[in-house]
Amino acid sequence: MSDLFPASIVGSMPRSQFVRDLLDLEHAPEDPAVLEKQLDAAVDYIVALQEMAGLDVVSDGEYRRRSYIGIIADVADGFKLERKDGLWWHTVVDEMTVARPGLAAQEARYLRARTDRKIKVCLPSPYLLGQRMWDPEASKGAYPTREAFMQALVPILRGELEHLRNAGADIVQFDDPHLCLFVDDRVRSQFDDPDREIDLCVDLLNQIMDGVDGVTRAIHLCRRNKGREGWVGEGGYGPILGALQKLGVDQYVMEFTIPVAGDLAVLQDLPEGCEVGLGCVDCRGEVVDPVETIVTRVEQALDYLRPDQIFLNPDCGFAPGNAADIPIDEAYAKLCNEAKAAQILREKYG
Repeated sequence: MSDLFPASIVGSMPRSQFVRDLLDLEHAPEDPAVLEKQLDAAVDYIVALQEMAGLDVVSDGEYRRRSYIGIIADVADGFKLERKDGLWWHTVVDEMTVARPGLAAQEARYLRARTDRKIKVCLPSPYLLGQRMWDPEASKGAYPTREAFMQALVPILRGELEHLRNAGADIVQFDDPHLCLFVDDRVRSQFDDPDREIDLCVDLLNQIMDGVDGVTRAIHLCRRNKGREGWVGEGGYGPILGALQKLGVDQYVMEFTIPVAGDLAVLQDLPEGCEVGLGCVDCRGEVVDPVETIVTRVEQALDYLRPDQIFLNPDCGFAPGNAADIPIDEAYAKLCNEAKAAQILREKYG
């Protein structure tokens, strides 16, 4: 991987109907061996696609997960899975017990054996999981409060992080769009004490990551990704800048191509020497950003960061939910242009 301007990915890749069927309990092969073989083939394809595009950092597309947060219900028992409005939802209903530790590391080992690029594996943050998987009625018998559930997730996720480090993952990224939504006054108004919520989110993540070395620890921040429908939160990163400064991470993965993401000047206030996965490629709309546009976006960030701090990224994953429908060829074209932009930047600033 180049030391300057590595071309990376946030995590998920678009899912063909074939991949969706593999992850759908109503359509997936009943024989676990057949399912694994077909999932392996799907992952091999998406890794090859990213390599062909020219990426320096690849993922497995999160093709083994029903959703980007659902892996926690595969690692631990205690969840109820049900279908609502055509989508699969997990709710915690019993006290969690770790039944399949190191499941994310299995993904990493498979990926590590099939590419010579740097590899990234994502985990959901405990605050995100608390917002999505705890229900006031269904969950209260196991965890009387949302925060109690979040705290119970900390040792489980720390264990997954350590397993991933030991399995050879180069980057482990915690996804937390809910932290980023606190940039929006409309979201903040929904909480009695939004600043306490922000502090809780940061404290939970730091409990997981503190003292874990030998791997790049990243945080992904976005204003929710609704695909063609756009985003949820609006506003620059200023309102959560203090929280970002307290996070014990090595890399901040931040979106900047959407018009509501705010000013790049916030980058100068991130911790000294940190890496930034710079969102410089749109992942929501149909337009494929030209190479020159991507180069310009990165050069604007160079007013605040050194070249060796910047990774090129799309704003978010290409399959943010299990119903996302972004064409794979569109994503491929966007990643190809990202990699071409990275090469131009290396030649200019190397």
